[in-house]
Amino acid sequence: MSVDVLLNARALVLADLGARGFADAEAVSALEDAVSTRRWWVEQWPAGEAYAAGLVAADVQDALFDAGQRWPLCTTCASIEEHSLRIDPELGGPDPAWVCETSGQAIARLGELTAG
Repeated sequence: MSVDVLLNARALVLADLGARGFADAEAVSALEDAVSTRRWWVEQWPAGEAYAAGLVAADVQDALFDAGQRWPLCTTCASIEEHSLRIDPELGGPDPAWVCETSGQAIARLGELTAG
């Protein structure tokens, strides 16, 4: 397993957390937990390295949702209802991107979210 894959995943997700103002202790802890969990996963399935970053992002999103926080929110739609972005493809890779769950529009590649 390449440690660089998980360090890269961590950096990409942390950049997106920071871009949307979510890089607090709770979110960073969720990120560290996700990286740790995916380390075991990648060790068991080395061919899955291309999916690690997107899966880490989805894991963090799920953990924050379970804690009552929606991240990242879509800031591009005119929709009145608050809604989130999701990682696409669903399995996290390769080349994961944030996509609006309402319109299906690609918003940003993982690691490239803006403050919106």
